[in-house]
Amino acid sequence: MSTSVDSTESEFSDASGDKKSGDKVVAMLGNPNVGKTSMFNRLTNLLAKTSNFPGTTIDRRIGRVELSSGKSITLVDLPGMYSLEASSPEEKVARDFVLGQSDQVPDAVLIVVDATNLQRTLFVARQALQQGRPTLVAVNFIEAARRRGIEIDLNTLGRKLGCPVVGVSARTGEGFDRLKSQLAILLAGPALPLLITGGSPECPPTPAENVLTVITDDESCGSCRVCPFADGHQWASALARESIRDGSVVSDETADKVDQFLTHRLIGPIVFALVMVVAFSLVFWFAQVPMEWLDNGFGMLASWVSHFLPEGDIQSLVVDGIIGGVGGVMVFLPQIFILFFMLALLEDSGYLARAVVVVDRWMRRVGLPGQAFVPLLAAHACAIPAIMATKVIESRRDRLAAIMVIPLMTCSARLPVYTIIAAMLFPSTPVYAAMLFASAYVLGMVAAFVVAFLLKLTILPGEPSPLILDLPPYRAPSLRNALRYAYERGWMFLRDAGTVILMISIVIWALSTYPKLSDESFAEEMATRNVVVDQLSEDELAGVRAAADQEHAIIGRLGRVVAPVFEPIGFDWKISVGVMTSFAAREVVVSTLSILYGLGPEPDDESSLKDRLSSATYADGRPVFTTATCVSLLVFFVLAMQCLPTQAVTKKETGSWKWAAFQFVYMTLLAYAAAFVAYQTISMMS
Repeated sequence: MSTSVDSTESEFSDASGDKKSGDKVVAMLGNPNVGKTSMFNRLTNLLAKTSNFPGTTIDRRIGRVELSSGKSITLVDLPGMYSLEASSPEEKVARDFVLGQSDQVPDAVLIVVDATNLQRTLFVARQALQQGRPTLVAVNFIEAARRRGIEIDLNTLGRKLGCPVVGVSARTGEGFDRLKSQLAILLAGPALPLLITGGSPECPPTPAENVLTVITDDESCGSCRVCPFADGHQWASALARESIRDGSVVSDETADKVDQFLTHRLIGPIVFALVMVVAFSLVFWFAQVPMEWLDNGFGMLASWVSHFLPEGDIQSLVVDGIIGGVGGVMVFLPQIFILFFMLALLEDSGYLARAVVVVDRWMRRVGLPGQAFVPLLAAHACAIPAIMATKVIESRRDRLAAIMVIPLMTCSARLPVYTIIAAMLFPSTPVYAAMLFASAYVLGMVAAFVVAFLLKLTILPGEPSPLILDLPPYRAPSLRNALRYAYERGWMFLRDAGTVILMISIVIWALSTYPKLSDESFAEEMATRNVVVDQLSEDELAGVRAAADQEHAIIGRLGRVVAPVFEPIGFDWKISVGVMTSFAAREVVVSTLSILYGLGPEPDDESSLKDRLSSATYADGRPVFTTATCVSLLVFFVLAMQCLPTQAVTKKETGSWKWAAFQFVYMTLLAYAAAFVAYQTISMMS
């Protein structure tokens, strides 16, 4: 059977949103877990998120590719799908685009299949081939297939499909030059006839506009030995057998045995906990030295600027506001980079997909759908794209339940707070610090499950949808992909530090500096407190004056107003102000504390923020950051809603400010109550 569709010149936006007139549009199609996004990244040099489990790509990703001919094309990475009979929102996105039923008609289709699982991944290829558009098949993971003893006859496969076939490896880059050459040749000529050797001359032609009918009817005219348009799975199985040379397929018994161990109902959670603790321990060990370098570097920079600029407000703005505020956050970059590098390795290896199975048993019991795992996992990077990723969940009840608990997952913005608290509590024992770090992650997950269960019993009754997950094969993780992902997360962190945190740091410095306290007012204040100024040393007088200046400034007055609210959970007025500013963005609390605890007449610019916080005391000499206060602060930041952009996305995705307000109120009350219990309990025990 041969069909054809006229291809049109396309006008489409690239990844940056610029119009690229005249570029041919190529749709990238395939099952989940076949490496489409990794191929997309390598072809376009972009940094799209890759995953080793389905559901990561929920919309089209667009980039430009320079071909060997010198021309460029627009490449569209579509969500993974098993069939053009779309059964989920993301599959509908892919189907509509491939069939030309969206805002653009592709000029060609690049089908990606898995060399290690050819039979299963050929089914959607068979459906796409029926349209008659220029088509190229890329057989990915070709190097993994060789390691497993699988040898694919690409010539036979191409002859049976009636289109060019190229073996590639998105992991190593093998075959990508040939892939670009074949794309250039494909787009330069007319559409090729389909299934030259797989059909029969007696097969009646079918117009392309009836492609959905052909796909879904599963009817055969009886002229073919194996009709490619009747039983697609039978056709894919037969084609795979003919294309894979005899004796080349190895058994998956070893992988099955490992799966039974990692997904065991008792052993699985233990393994998952151990993996997380080891990963966090490595994060602390590897990040310690570069963090010290950055900390010392910012300290030296502050000292140099202090000597270069004349004493006064300009010096204080640069040293305390800009360097102290932004530098206090940027020192945590190594930990963020290493953490996401480790998570990317675990994900790329296939292990995290097994963790889905372990956690799903608990998720369903508390009222969370299995499809929510991918958004919940994505929330450990940022809650905003995670909430947007809930589009894959069809049930509105399930989707609302997921959106309400996603912000309880530990995002990257919380990491600086966890790190500084862990460093103060366990300065010389990275293992304990890692366990505290892991405990914060676990607390967020447990809180999410408890809240989901309560929602199930109250305002969101009903049973969640079951999880249907295609477990990917175990693979050696790609260091290249892991480094790219860690770089992306690190760059986003630096971008925030250079924009949002910088602006807020300057505002916090101004609020903590003005209005200034006059000498007369200072003398009256000291007399009121019965402080004999003449009996103080020069350093003591300078410290008392700096504290009085802060309390007199706007931020000090604000702190005294909110301090009674936070006093029951162990926060002084400076921590209270830090918590208030963090509702704009969580990581801002580190900048705020760095400024408030660093301001003074002669600050020790080379001292770390941890040292300054650890040595902070009340007027009577009591330490500010006791064990109870540190744990209370950690618990509060694990559970509180402190991100205005997340609130905006919640409103957008739910269609109502009601749900966004409910999310903010319940998380704030939960955080305060849990912090209160933690502080009061530890204080009594101490």
